[in-house]
Amino acid sequence: MNFLMKPMFRFVPDGTRIRFMNGRFAGLIVSAVLSSASIILFFYPGLNLGLDFRGGVVLQIETPQKANFSALRAALAKAGSSDAGLQSFGAGAAADHGVLISLESRQNAAQTQTAIAQVETALASAAPGATILQTQAIGASVSSQLFTQGLEALGLSFVMILAYIWFRFEWQFAVGAVATLILDTTKTIGFMVVTRIQFDLVTIAAILTVIGYSTNDKVVVYDRVRENLRKYKTMKLRELIDLSINETLNRTLGTSGTVFLAALPLALFGGSTLAGFAWIMLFGIVVGTSSSIFIAAPILLFLSKHLRRAAMATKK
Repeated sequence: MNFLMKPMFRFVPDGTRIRFMNGRFAGLIVSAVLSSASIILFFYPGLNLGLDFRGGVVLQIETPQKANFSALRAALAKAGSSDAGLQSFGAGAAADHGVLISLESRQNAAQTQTAIAQVETALASAAPGATILQTQAIGASVSSQLFTQGLEALGLSFVMILAYIWFRFEWQFAVGAVATLILDTTKTIGFMVVTRIQFDLVTIAAILTVIGYSTNDKVVVYDRVRENLRKYKTMKLRELIDLSINETLNRTLGTSGTVFLAALPLALFGGSTLAGFAWIMLFGIVVGTSSSIFIAAPILLFLSKHLRRAAMATKK
């Protein structure tokens, strides 16, 4: 029965001695290049802002037959709503009949009602029998406030993580973790620009979730570094960090793989409502896991050249 006590699967064998720090310069350079490119993409062409942040009207439509997007776009343009955006919504077979029509913000209520009437006219010609399930309007002032509050939430999360890790570890750990999380976040924003995933309240929640997951992953590695600092008082810090990463590698990959597999069905079959959230989660898991090894650990090594090991060894 001893075989039941052993794990049936491991991502890497026990006792690995991979020298991760040998690739620290390559990891940091690649990360810096990707993050710099992401910042450029943020300004041009910029994020694909959802209606939460740019304002406008969203109509949820259900068609009796499978939705013909080409016919709907042509009908909307003919009716005077050429700026309308269309996408499917729902899951499974319902996605064939569900259509989200988004309209840019109008100057006043009368123009908004005119735009909705144009949509109704287009539906009557391109999808007879279609029904409007829900209409949602978001004003420009509200969307601007939501955008500001969303960015404030991201900034506050970094400050709280810095304070938490600084309190729990030494300042080098806190700076290393927050610097890595900023790099992770910029790459995630670049991913959203390239894939044109809408930046809205749901995707902000996804980014915050990725930040929390990535922080936990880095704390696991940092905890092992601190434990090994007490255990191996004469070992070189570079070798000690390599040892710590190797010792936590199975846990890191196992946790990341489990969360990745849990989010994958949402990305593939969750419909338009959850797809953006899920794809950001998948990207964030890959980036957060790799950055714990190739970014956070090298930054800690560079910041810790004059680290007082005795103080770290007694830090609780």
